[in-house]
Amino acid sequence: MDVEASRFISSYLRGALGVGRQVLSRAARLALDIALPTLCVSCREPVDGEGVCAACWARLSFIERPYCPRLGIPFVYDPGPDMLSMEAIASPPAYQRARTAVRYDDVARALVHALKYQDRTDLAPAMGRWMARAGSELLAGADMLVPVPLHWRRAWRRRYNQSGALARIIERQSGVKMRGEVLRRVRATEQQIGLSRAQRATNVQGAFQVSPDRQAEVQGRRIILIDDVLTSGATLDACARALLRAKAAQVDVLVFARVVEIR
Repeated sequence: MDVEASRFISSYLRGALGVGRQVLSRAARLALDIALPTLCVSCREPVDGEGVCAACWARLSFIERPYCPRLGIPFVYDPGPDMLSMEAIASPPAYQRARTAVRYDDVARALVHALKYQDRTDLAPAMGRWMARAGSELLAGADMLVPVPLHWRRAWRRRYNQSGALARIIERQSGVKMRGEVLRRVRATEQQIGLSRAQRATNVQGAFQVSPDRQAEVQGRRIILIDDVLTSGATLDACARALLRAKAAQVDVLVFARVVEIR
């Protein structure tokens, strides 16, 4: 047998083996889906649909008006048009406006953790649709969506960026293009969980940068940062500052859930 024939046979066998593995993998996943019904991420009851049962969906606290026009923080009563929250007056962020789909309660926490840590990317479509609805006024004038980036080491361990998964759904809903390569996390940071507000701000200081070869794409553009949760806002503020240093015209924020202090 000549060398060319040997190479052809070897290549053919490798290709056939690869196809066989894909077929087996799909069959295994299908069998698992049939054997194990989808469970609600919150109450663990079997559910048809997108990962949350009707009872737990009803427990989600969607953020509706009235809310602070700057930060999107819900008001207990309607204070009138253009009234800002105390947080927006006392400590305005670098970004212009923030909008959020739901309060960060038990059900929202279960959804976020399942998407972020349990490979439940099937939850992203519903979460992204709710975000697109909450951020409709921001999306109407936006030029691009920029997901908050992970450091490459964390992205390698997690295998995907949950903010990017949400941004892709919002892109489909709104038509505003996602630009995941624009912003980079150039320094690994500690987990923000357990840190004070001041510690969170210090932790992410200087951690984000617009890629040098992408700065022209940012200049003069109206950008929406996409993330899963807004707690203190330190990470989103650091991202907004990096984009504004690169001459973005305006930066807004759209997240799935935010921590709302009960007063």
